[in-house]
Amino acid sequence: MLLIPSIDLRAGRCVRLLQGDFAAETRYELDPQALLDRYRQFGASWLHIVDLDAARDGTLINRTLIHRLAAQSAVHLQVGGGVRDAAAVEELLAHGVARVVIGSAAVERSTAVTQWLSRFGAERLCVALDVRHDDAGVPRIRTRGWQHDSALSLWDALPPLCEAGLQHVLCTDIARDGAMAGPNLALYREALARFPQILWQASGGIASGADLAALAAIGTPAAISGKALLEERIALQELRPFLPNA
Repeated sequence: MLLIPSIDLRAGRCVRLLQGDFAAETRYELDPQALLDRYRQFGASWLHIVDLDAARDGTLINRTLIHRLAAQSAVHLQVGGGVRDAAAVEELLAHGVARVVIGSAAVERSTAVTQWLSRFGAERLCVALDVRHDDAGVPRIRTRGWQHDSALSLWDALPPLCEAGLQHVLCTDIARDGAMAGPNLALYREALARFPQILWQASGGIASGADLAALAAIGTPAAISGKALLEERIALQELRPFLPNA
């Protein structure tokens, strides 16, 4: 399993939100470049970056910073936040981003996203689907920074995208995000069983080396971790099995 450290950017600063709530923001006195350098020294080959300003209201104040980080070839960048049209995908790829993450558009404009998969290549795109479980235990997708409910379940949203060649899916259990309560293993176990051809990225709740080992044990291809790594809660020796350049 590949560990992908995550950096959330708001107004050029590293932050974390609890369950996507902008009112529950934690700011970190860490320079994004310094954090990239730290993760690269740990042995990370990929870094996941979320542009929260772009995701919330389309503001692109973090773009220059993202371009600068993407220009460094030592770590591949996977970048999302506010990517709602082909021009945004093209702009990020042109500035060195290795993979663009598409969130709400994958649900709201799924036909267009299938065209993007053909145009840009499935390896260059990742679909991010964020879910909350309903009373029946079905993972329902939420969009627009987790503010809008969708009638679609995770299982219903994927088939047309898979038919178009989708390879990478980042799935976040919103209830676990930032809560340090452990990942939802049942969710990812079912995801792997239903769509074994997808290279799943598990996100939400990772708090320890044991959590990473548990995700690896069920066959999860990749895991995203933000808060636990920012706050250095996991010892480096526990991270090394999941970092290819360690």
